[in-house]
Order: sequence, then C-alpha cells, then structure tokens
Amino acid sequence: MDPTQTGPEPQKTDVAPATASAYLDPHYWDQRFTEEEHYEWFKDYSHFRHLILQHIKPDSSILEVGCGNSQLCEELYRDGITDLTCIDLSSVAVGKMKQRLSSKGYREIKVLEADMLDLPFEDEYFDVVIEKGTMDVLFVDSGDPWNPKRETASKVMAMLQGVHRVLKPHGIFLSITFGQPHFRRPFFNAPEFTWSIEWRTFGDGFHYFFYILKKGQRSLDNSGYAEKVDVPSISLLHEELDDEAYLFRTNFDEILLLLVPPYCATDSRINRFLILYLSRVNNCYRAEAMCTQSPI
Repeated sequence: MDPTQTGPEPQKTDVAPATASAYLDPHYWDQRFTEEEHYEWFKDYSHFRHLILQHIKPDSSILEVGCGNSQLCEELYRDGITDLTCIDLSSVAVGKMKQRLSSKGYREIKVLEADMLDLPFEDEYFDVVIEKGTMDVLFVDSGDPWNPKRETASKVMAMLQGVHRVLKPHGIFLSITFGQPHFRRPFFNAPEFTWSIEWRTFGDGFHYFFYILKKGQRSLDNSGYAEKVDVPSISLLHEELDDEAYLFRTNFDEILLLLVPPYCATDSRINRFLILYLSRVNNCYRAEAMCTQSPI
C-alpha cells in the first residue's frame, strides 16, 4: 500500500434527533455527548474571534453557559483568558470536558454541572457571560416565534434573569445565536434588565447574530423593539445545507416564501434541506405542496 495514501475517513456518528423537541430532553444530550467528541454550533471561534475579543480583557472572569463539547473555552484560554468557568446540565459533557482540558494542561478552567435556569453563583460574580446556541435550544418547541408559548417565555426569562444577576454592575452578556433581533429584543428589553443592546452579524450563508448586552447601560432608546431588520441575503454553501445548526433557524417560514418556488425545480439539495428542516421543526405541509415535483 502506498504510504502516502490515507485510509477512508471514519464515518461521523449521526447524533441529530428525529425531532427538534428532543433537544429539550436532558437524556438526549447525555447520549449524544457519550457518542460525540466535539461539535461547534453556529461556527467555530475563528469566525467571531474578532468580535468577542473586543469585549473581553485578559483578566476578565468569564462564564460560558452550556459548554457542551465545544472548544470555545480552549480557544479563549489560548488567547490569554484564563479565569474561565464552564457549565453544562449534562454530567457526561462535564466529565468529558474536564478530562479533555486536563489532558491539554488547561487546569485553570473550571467545569461544573449546573442548570442555566438556576445558576449556582453569587450575585455580580462574573465580568462576562457567554452563551453560544444554548438559548436557541429553549426555542425549539416555542410555537409561533412572534408569540412564543408561555412555557418557553418563562424559561428564557429565567435564563436571562440569572445571567443578569451574576453579571457585575458593568458586566457584559454575549449571545451567539440564530435568533434575529425582532425575536430576541422583546426578551432582552424586559423592564427588569438594565443592559444596553447591540448586535453584529457574521457568517457566509445565513447570518449568525452576535449580541452584546452591557449591564447598567440601558438608555431610553432601548425601550422599543420594533426596529426593522432586513432578512440577510442567502447564499447556501453545500456544507451549510448539512449543518445541524440550521434546525434552530426561527424565521424559516419567511425565507421559504422567497426561496422555495424558484429553487425547488433546480436544486434538489436545497429542496431536501427545506423538507428536512420543516419535517423536524415545524410543519412540512406547505413546503411539500410547493416542492412535490422535485426529488428529495
């Protein structure tokens, strides 16, 4: 055998759930983290490093909420940020994260099993709190994104109240998400919160949102949330069509009305993805009616 040739790549374990509601089941995550070593929701650190480092100092105390098996804390550590605490609800994720960090010599990073809806930290404890895709999980079974179910809203508010509580008086909450401003601002702008709200976008196809919430800096212009946000232009890359993260897109119905008719007859990859998305997350009848002539 030619030593320059490489053998076949190991097959990736299919850990995506049959329905999006499984993301709300702690047992699903335990099983997933048992089988899966690493996955990055909403792009890896290199795509938003230029954004995150604007808001973190080398001596900042950082809380990462819902670390899973992401390498975000490792990337921050390599950038000189060492006061890091990671939490996850899954004992499996926590155990494997501790083992991985220890093997790399990153023993200063603290990893704890904890619930993001009931943070076990004192008030005003962290300079920065980061969540990357964690809050999106709470929205997978929310119903109408313009008027989420009461249970969803209660969980989202519990998370935000905890984050706001553990932030220092001028702390910063960084949220990396698919959630567009017109869906997130009603929560971020609740009267009990004192943070200002900004956001940036990154990504090549669908845009990901990078929210910056600065505690103690709320002003009167944050009182409304009806600001118009243009739907980002869509240029779906092949690898993005297969990315599980797209199960969290919350305004896909709007985009379907623009995308499905012209593409169904010409691009079976997009058609297959749209059907997969709706059949898992929402309601596939409308898409099926539009796309019956294109093979899945």
